[in-house]
Amino acid sequence: MSHPESPPALCTEAEIRALVEAFYARVRADEVLGPIFDGHVGDWPAHLDQLCDFWSALLLGTKRFGGAPMPKHMALHGLSEALFQRWLGLFQLTTAELSNTALRTEADALAQRIAANLWRHYEQHHGHVGTTATAQPGKQHERA
Repeated sequence: MSHPESPPALCTEAEIRALVEAFYARVRADEVLGPIFDGHVGDWPAHLDQLCDFWSALLLGTKRFGGAPMPKHMALHGLSEALFQRWLGLFQLTTAELSNTALRTEADALAQRIAANLWRHYEQHHGHVGTTATAQPGKQHERA
């Protein structure tokens, strides 16, 4: 009796690393998002490693990610839907450069759900729609 072969992986860990690094380089260079992220991420190399684990869990089903992005995002103040949309737009600019179309399609769909879910919970948690264009740096928080 033959065993069915596993389907090929959607992508490689190296492709995930390249996506995460390219995207967050774009975020850090962004005139609006850059200062927000830099104000909350204390150790970028460690944060990028954690983000690679996060995306690896979503895209490949690995079990390395052990973070809790929702409470960390809820602790931030002054976020707006426009900021989440800006994040998503930069993500889509980054994925548009990928040669792996299956990865691009899946990553874009996941990022859309992540942005919508984070914003919905953020809005509920803060009891109002955030209207400011910046978030005030405070304690060091990890961002996904």
